[in-house]
Amino acid sequence: MTTPIPTPPAIPLLGHATKLDRETPLISFDLLADQYGEIYQLNLLGRNPIFINSAALLEEVSDDKKFYKTVTSGTFEVRNAVGDGLFTAQRDEPNWAIAHRLLMPAFGTAAIREMFDDMLDIASQLVLKWERFGPRQRIDAVDDYTRLTFDTISLCAMSYRLNSYYRDKAHPFIEAMNDFLIESGNRANRPALLNNLMSSKYEEDIRTMAEVADDLIQERKGNRTEKKDLLDTMLFSKDPKTGQGLSDDNIRKNLLTFMIAGHETTSGMLSFATYFLAKNPDVMRRAHEEVDEVLGDQQIQVGDLSKLKYLAAILRETLRLRPSAPMRTVAPFEDTTIGGGKYFIKKGQTIVVNVYHVHKDPAVYGDDAKEFKPERMLEDKFEKLPRCAWQPFGFGARACIGRPFAWQEALICLAMLLQKFDFALADPSYALDLKQTLTIKPKAFYIHALPRHSTQSRLYATPSAPTFSANVGNVQRTVPGTISESAHPLYVLYGSNTGTSERFAQRIAEGAARHGFRATLGSLDSAVDHVPSDGPVVIVCASFEGEPADNAAHFVSWITSLKGQELANVRYAVFGCGNKDWVKTYQRIPTLVDATFTERGARRLLERGEGNAASAEFFETFDAWELLLWEALSKEYNTVVSDGDSALPSVEIKNVGEGTTRAVELRQPDAALGSVVENRLLTPQGEGEKRHIEFALPEDQTARAGDYLAILPTNPPRDVHRVISRFNLLPEQEVVLSSSTPTSLPVDKAVTIFTLLSGYVELSQPATTRDIRGLLSTQLPDETRKSLETLQSSHAELVVSSRLSLLDILEEYPQIKLPFGSFLFMLPSMRVRQYSISSSPLWNPAHVTLTVSVLQADPISGRKEPFLGVASNFLANLRPGDKVQMAVRSSNAAFHLPTDPKTPLVLFAAGSGLAPMRGFLQERALQKKGGREVGEALLFFGCRNPKEDFLYSDSDLKEWEELGVVKIRTAFSRATAESLGCKYVQDRVWNDREDVSKFYDQGARYYVCGSSKVARAIRETLTKIIQEVNECDEQEASAKFERAVVGRFASDVFE
Repeated sequence: MTTPIPTPPAIPLLGHATKLDRETPLISFDLLADQYGEIYQLNLLGRNPIFINSAALLEEVSDDKKFYKTVTSGTFEVRNAVGDGLFTAQRDEPNWAIAHRLLMPAFGTAAIREMFDDMLDIASQLVLKWERFGPRQRIDAVDDYTRLTFDTISLCAMSYRLNSYYRDKAHPFIEAMNDFLIESGNRANRPALLNNLMSSKYEEDIRTMAEVADDLIQERKGNRTEKKDLLDTMLFSKDPKTGQGLSDDNIRKNLLTFMIAGHETTSGMLSFATYFLAKNPDVMRRAHEEVDEVLGDQQIQVGDLSKLKYLAAILRETLRLRPSAPMRTVAPFEDTTIGGGKYFIKKGQTIVVNVYHVHKDPAVYGDDAKEFKPERMLEDKFEKLPRCAWQPFGFGARACIGRPFAWQEALICLAMLLQKFDFALADPSYALDLKQTLTIKPKAFYIHALPRHSTQSRLYATPSAPTFSANVGNVQRTVPGTISESAHPLYVLYGSNTGTSERFAQRIAEGAARHGFRATLGSLDSAVDHVPSDGPVVIVCASFEGEPADNAAHFVSWITSLKGQELANVRYAVFGCGNKDWVKTYQRIPTLVDATFTERGARRLLERGEGNAASAEFFETFDAWELLLWEALSKEYNTVVSDGDSALPSVEIKNVGEGTTRAVELRQPDAALGSVVENRLLTPQGEGEKRHIEFALPEDQTARAGDYLAILPTNPPRDVHRVISRFNLLPEQEVVLSSSTPTSLPVDKAVTIFTLLSGYVELSQPATTRDIRGLLSTQLPDETRKSLETLQSSHAELVVSSRLSLLDILEEYPQIKLPFGSFLFMLPSMRVRQYSISSSPLWNPAHVTLTVSVLQADPISGRKEPFLGVASNFLANLRPGDKVQMAVRSSNAAFHLPTDPKTPLVLFAAGSGLAPMRGFLQERALQKKGGREVGEALLFFGCRNPKEDFLYSDSDLKEWEELGVVKIRTAFSRATAESLGCKYVQDRVWNDREDVSKFYDQGARYYVCGSSKVARAIRETLTKIIQEVNECDEQEASAKFERAVVGRFASDVFE
């Protein structure tokens, strides 16, 4: 007896069409596969395709005797130009067999080798372009690879040069083809009547392509060449079986087929490979090692290709994770069943093979199936894969005839580029986004191509939070100032995700001119293979769970691969940022960089500085280290502090207009703007405020359960008006700022005072000792000076612990005459805040929710008004329809659900730390509703009182517990009688330790989200459980815990 094929709930008449992402439907199909498993069926405006998503089902339908290729949807629309060409011919069209027999020899090994020189010619043009652009050029990788593949197929197939690298705009043929492909995809999802009304441009594009192809055919007929390319084969060869040749009409259709298929898939493969190399520095390093070993500094030869085994594995793994052609369709010749007889499929039923999802099947590729690991695709392992587990080029008789062509072209190009360049993302935090037509490519994907053996400085600065940086470009930043021509160069390098290390680096660069140096600011990645030696190098970097920042990963991989004294002429100093709550990984990257520099011959100018972000003295620690740095540099280079620059640094301000009327600028939404859908209170009035906020994401952004939503907030209006009052300003007043040092302020354009203070600077951060030193440098009454000196000497107690901001001090002491420009200069830049997403994309891939605690704390700085958390109060006051600048940021790779939904979960959370756990449980609930088997989850949750802040207890959690998805174990700190006497979440864990142990034996994954105090308590309790079970001492239990949690324990800690 067969099993019904699952199908999602549908809308009458429309079916499931409205559930699909219009721009990237592949993402919707992939999410449905996550929810419904190996098979599901959709109703798409009357079409009812079945989607298969597992390697086992793919194996069954990859049988040419039982299933045949179908041409449907967007591919069918492409027939409007290419008809019965090789790619789009129906199974009963005779021209396919004739063309296939004629052209198979033209794509054989010997013929493809003959094309090597032409492929090398075009690839050399790309290399030359990137060399001439230089390391600071922001390169549109997809566009350049598209030009490469168009020019290559054109030259190899028909000996015709498009010369794309010598044109600002694409060749008219290419423009027409791109527009045609996009419209073909759109037409597949529109009613025929609407397509008829929108056919003019479409038909014009088809004519443009046909005219170029026809001209080439006629030109070749009249002027045959000695070169036996594909065009020559089609024009002058006969089918060995029938003796027939191809008509001019079919030759044109196949020429266009080659141009479409020959450029789209290979440019996508190269683009994705470049992305994966840029994101995985260890893979790039190994690729460089292979290229250097095989090629050295010599030009690639055809015999080198077979030796590039690791590059081949990179391309295979790229095509596994991001197959350029992500889906294909088949249908059975007769009624049949698949799934071992489980699912009935009627004759002619369209089956969509979701190759994109099948390639990540954990049954074949394991729990790390979604990770990029080329090692799994090395020849011996690749050959042992199941027969149909890797199908980026299709299968059987209708598999891609041009696979050898694409493979050779990609290997040549990738090897030549890696011989010359390192790849670095223009935006280190770029999350891979897809652009879908008939194939997929990365969207908005930009890189820097860094020459590997250049003798010139190639430093460039990538901002830590580029989505939100107001005035930071992806270029090298040379920091001017009042300096002499003889000033020593100073190189300040940073590795930063959240912006703190970058800001510290900026502060060093800002002070360079005053101390006799000419500073250049850059990310660590920009110094790979080229650490400057003509001046001191100051490095400010951080660790993120033991890993380098996004814009330092390649640098760290590079220095750890060095073997000799490559840094012998470098003089350096390092300051590290970290959080001591992460005991195992605290300062790991700064320590590694410092030690490696010394091992490789560099000379340390100053002992490494350590800043603990969990400490109240974090900023003061940096201030003290910076003073020691300038002393060390002054001694080393015999420089002196310039008296001419002894005044407080400032931002120059110029007034614009009189400020008597308000200028209102309407903001147009862009790709970085999301909108509020819902903002509701989860707790009773008068209790600690917690909110559930739903956002529609910016276009083209998606999130996984467990990811973060980065929000750029604005300061509370109350605090903005405090500044305006203190400096006697008008909120509507427009000013223009200018600065000679790097800044995130909006320079060289008019901005109102209110906008400036609302969105560009932090007003509530405690004043630093450097700030107080700046105030002491102004003219002050003796009594005020004495008070400031007291604040400076007892800074931790009187300033940090009291949350005393620079604004608080200025209000307390009106005698301080601080210029507004100096005040702005002293303030840190507004930073983004990251919140754990509390929803799953299976619920709505275009929306996310946050679960937020709103901070309104009692004043401790002597003020009467409460202290307002900047971001949480910004979020609390949003209304539906409000626009918010945001970006999805990926969390730690381990803090995501396991690939196999049957894996049990144990979740620990307190307060709003429930957020990611809600997303995990929502995903599991939707998978179970979709008919999938899901592992049981155990949620330990701590809050104050079941009637006050037991979040989602009467809605989602109740539903999911009744559904059998989760068992909930609570701890109420103010109502312990209702939680088995357990006050805190760790108490309930200990109380239920038998269940915790049982879940571990079942292979569960463990997740904790909450404050560092909660995370420590959970770890201690789990260690205590191990100690009890194993009857060992605490030290041995701790060691056992560290071994037990490898790959099975992830935490997300916030303060």
